[in-house]
Amino acid sequence: MMKFLKDENGQGMVEYGLIIALVAIIAIAGLKFLGPAVKGMFDSATTELGGTVPSGE
Repeated sequence: MMKFLKDENGQGMVEYGLIIALVAIIAIAGLKFLGPAVKGMFDSATTELGGTVPSGE
């Protein structure tokens, strides 16, 4: 039983999984926060280049 409790196989994989989950949460939050500003920049660039911006997208 003690050998089983001291076994650390897979611990590194769990830590990497937690790091990936944290990075994903931060990326999603950043996109939610900055999304409208980025869309505005692309819309502005499209207008400056003479293109049309589709409505509702």
